[in-house]
Amino acid sequence: MHIAFNGWFWDQPNTGSGQYVRHLLPALRRVAPELRMTLVLPPHNPTPDDLPNDVTIVTTRGGSGNLGKVWFEQRTYPRVVRRVGADIAHVPYWGPPLSSPARLVTSILDVIPLVIPAYSAGFTRQLYTSLVSAGARGSAHILTISDAAKADIVTHLGVPEAMITTTPLAVDDHYHPRLGAERDADARRKYNLPDNFVLYLGGFDARKQVNQLLLAWTYVQQAEGENVQLVIGGREPQWGSPMFPDLRKYAADLDINESIRWIGYVDEADKPSLYRLAKVFVFPSRYEGFGLPVLEAMASGTPVVANDVSSIPEIVGDGAYLVPSGDSRKMAGAILALLLQESLRDSLINQGLARATHFSWRKTAKATLDVYERVLAMEG
Repeated sequence: MHIAFNGWFWDQPNTGSGQYVRHLLPALRRVAPELRMTLVLPPHNPTPDDLPNDVTIVTTRGGSGNLGKVWFEQRTYPRVVRRVGADIAHVPYWGPPLSSPARLVTSILDVIPLVIPAYSAGFTRQLYTSLVSAGARGSAHILTISDAAKADIVTHLGVPEAMITTTPLAVDDHYHPRLGAERDADARRKYNLPDNFVLYLGGFDARKQVNQLLLAWTYVQQAEGENVQLVIGGREPQWGSPMFPDLRKYAADLDINESIRWIGYVDEADKPSLYRLAKVFVFPSRYEGFGLPVLEAMASGTPVVANDVSSIPEIVGDGAYLVPSGDSRKMAGAILALLLQESLRDSLINQGLARATHFSWRKTAKATLDVYERVLAMEG
């Protein structure tokens, strides 16, 4: 069996799609050493030096940007699939071609542009959403990463449930409460981290609802004063648009800047240390296809506070403290409870560690391989 993967996001490990494809291929190699794999890369991707053994790399020509991406998805990638004679074309994100020379498997991690209309505002975005929606409906099978995302795909794309398989994400061994902890002190110095802090690590678009956390922090600050600080990590956007409201100004308006540290972009290799060093990890997002940061934090032995929305309850089980989306008072109460009640904190850490063991890339790879085999066995 020969699988040709669309590798557009291979060089973007900070995105969900990039993490997904970079973990899936090595996991597939471990569970199926005989599987033939070809990774089709756009021209902006450097040649990977961390691929599993015997994966064929095809680097293509073409443009970059939005138009280059569409051309790669709709024309360049299918041509390479035909040329290499793959049995299955796997697009590991929501960007399938309208026509494929091989049986098409599409991974749809979420349908945010359909669930939250602001993410498909504007003619160009609407056109692209329509294009990839039509391509997804033409797939032989769809993979997704949570049952909540699966339900959204059924509702918003009209794809029959039988055509969709849930294959959850996972974390690698670097996210661990002890393994790798010898690097934590270096990470603390690198990002100038305080002794006691609550952590947010992620994006800043409106969906991430960081404003809920900032408002919650006003209550935490009143109770704890200078005893604990809020560390906010992630590449900051250009503030001041509907998609990226000015959170720095909001924090200033709330008069909490003195107890916040904005540390900017965090290297992937440093993330496990930041989770381990944090007293609490908070994830205020109002919609997620999966919510990988909550799993990373739980696997690192850090108690999690998150909103009770979309896929989050499914992922965390009883391993996190869930609060209503948008309720800053209850979020503050959860943070304070975990900072002040040692028995609750210890209990949630243990429950989070236990929950994290339910997810593994080996399970995901085996479920994905099963889908490939079923697609190849289909008539027609």
